Amino acid sequence: MHIRIREETRERRYLSPYAALSGSSRGRVYSESQCEVRTVFQRDRDRLLHSKAFRRLMGKTQVFISPAGDHYRTRLTHTLEVAQISRTVARALRLNEALTEAIALGHDLGHTPFGHAGESALDQLLGSGFHHNEQSLRVVDVVERPRDHLMGLNLTYEVRDGILCHTGTQMPATLEGEVVRICDRIAYINHDIDDAIRAGLLREQDLPTESQRLLGIGRHERIDSMVKDVITNSWEKPEISMSRPVADATNQLREFLFHNIYMTDNARKEKEKIHGLIASLFDFYLANPTERLPLEWRAGREDEDWRLVADYIAGMTDRYAIAEYERVFLPRTWSL
Repeated sequence: MHIRIREETRERRYLSPYAALSGSSRGRVYSESQCEVRTVFQRDRDRLLHSKAFRRLMGKTQVFISPAGDHYRTRLTHTLEVAQISRTVARALRLNEALTEAIALGHDLGHTPFGHAGESALDQLLGSGFHHNEQSLRVVDVVERPRDHLMGLNLTYEVRDGILCHTGTQMPATLEGEVVRICDRIAYINHDIDDAIRAGLLREQDLPTESQRLLGIGRHERIDSMVKDVITNSWEKPEISMSRPVADATNQLREFLFHNIYMTDNARKEKEKIHGLIASLFDFYLANPTERLPLEWRAGREDEDWRLVADYIAGMTDRYAIAEYERVFLPRTWSL
């Protein structure tokens, strides 16, 4: 069976000279035999899609905590939107679509419950700091256990690099990673505006006039404008970027969201509650991790106690974190 070899040959013939080729991957930390059907990046995509950490994204906050409605984004739907937009750009630029999708599916696996409020809570608790992109890499390298005798998903260098560098100061080593980095921003800016309008916190006409003029009115027009600009501005170039006017308009929308949604008084009040909840759980588990953390979580791991606790809390869904807090700290009524 030569399906993988045929796919690798197609990549060499068709993809851009700037694309990352499956057959030229820098490989995995631990060597494995090749799959007969899938390329290494297709295999990584499948491992991420089938991971427990990916499924838990369904129960993690994107921006709005416990919203009253079924149509608000979660961390899972955000991830899927990033993957869809990223694949569109990668396909148009003749980049490696499987690598792009794998990076997109894994980029937020390290996010805590309660969104960035949970991330800042752990960041304050850990002397070494906590950043969700670094935790995402840790999830795929250490925390996730696809089988009892394995630790980590053993992904390729290119996918791991894209996950780590999707945010922060370090740029990805591949153009596919750069695509996910810029499409992550396109996705969250637009769906956060959409959710804020649904929540009655914004109106479309409240958005900056200049950004509306350049990008259009409504989520569909804005995404279309941004995606087409990225494709046009990056065509046959060794970097992925927006044109300056569109980049400025995009940054203007991002700043608008920070001032009007992310950093409002109500958001700060909810953040204080989340910090209190996570700090309480952290101290509770750290006081006696041997008894208070599940045995299957500790088995085979030699990490320091604070690291085990941080990994455990970071992996929680919103609902599970609240349930644990209630179980540990709130009194119960007993029938005698």
